[in-house]
Amino acid sequence: MTSVVDGLGLGRGAGELAVERALCEVRAGRAVRIAAEGATALVIGAEAFDAGAATALAAAGASDARLVLPAPRLLKMGAPRAQSGTVALPSLDAERVAALALRPDARVDAPVAPAGSADLAALELLGLALVLPAAVVSAVPAEAGPGLLVVDAADVMAYRAAQVARLAIVGRAPVPLEGAPETEFVVFRGGEGLRDQVAIVVGRPDLAAPVAVRLHSACLTGDLFGSLKCDCGDQLRDTVHRMAEGEGGILLYLDQEGRGNGISNKMRAYALQAQGYDTYDADAALGFDLDQRRFDFAAEMLRQLGVKAVRVFTNNPQKIAALKAAGLDVVSDQRVLGRPTAENVRYLASKRDRAGHYIDFDALAARAPD
Repeated sequence: MTSVVDGLGLGRGAGELAVERALCEVRAGRAVRIAAEGATALVIGAEAFDAGAATALAAAGASDARLVLPAPRLLKMGAPRAQSGTVALPSLDAERVAALALRPDARVDAPVAPAGSADLAALELLGLALVLPAAVVSAVPAEAGPGLLVVDAADVMAYRAAQVARLAIVGRAPVPLEGAPETEFVVFRGGEGLRDQVAIVVGRPDLAAPVAVRLHSACLTGDLFGSLKCDCGDQLRDTVHRMAEGEGGILLYLDQEGRGNGISNKMRAYALQAQGYDTYDADAALGFDLDQRRFDFAAEMLRQLGVKAVRVFTNNPQKIAALKAAGLDVVSDQRVLGRPTAENVRYLASKRDRAGHYIDFDALAARAPD
């Protein structure tokens, strides 16, 4: 029998609730404690670690302080590693932390040690919160900061999978679009942190047959403002029009700004691109891999809509592989081209050459403005 607590939607495990509260804390720039291997470590995001935080930690008797950095950031700073690592902080120096975490020309200035369970959970928590993937971690006496939230490392690492399992439709309504008047928006909750996801059902696709599908990661700058730095807005609108003119389809609009890095980190990457970095080198300098996105929850959205087989509109082989791995029948894949501009050609070439995207520059040239 369903309990009253479960019926009210309050039946989440204590660990899952702790992770969600911890996400709010780190996004607000506050510290949390992560329990791992029989001890707890105090964690604060590097972007929130200022002189005041350093003074407070020192006054609390912090020890074994270290800066946890992901492998791409360490590689960029001259310390190639396959895994995340830590740099000791014998003195709590906010300026040094900021340089090691963010400065594009910074070099590792001390030995790099392997990251422990608490360190890896700290990076995962920051990734879920969409803040900079760099954390100051230290041991602090139990009596210091008694009001700090404690979250278990294992719960942090299991949180993404738990969110996929909780994915559910929370609202739907017809929303006529220009060029696609018969369109329904279906809102899902869960799957990716504390954010909602949207399925746009264009026309009346036959769910018994392979359905035209696109997984489209949100791009504020391109989708809404028409940025010349990418082709996202063109791909979005072109896909909807093709579905409307054909037999219908489903576009999943996924809250994964900046390849899953979040809007603030995307702007940091754009600032580095303005200095000459390509899109992937800019992300690596911030500590990100080629692509932080996951698509397991996208496949679950399609399943809940009744889709079993798909015709995918994408240039990204990762999306095709993810849908296949999730058990959907991918019967075909079709390219989605935007317009090349002087500002996005290098970006498109980088996606083709470094991430294996299927981009035909001859076909793009045919779409170029005069």
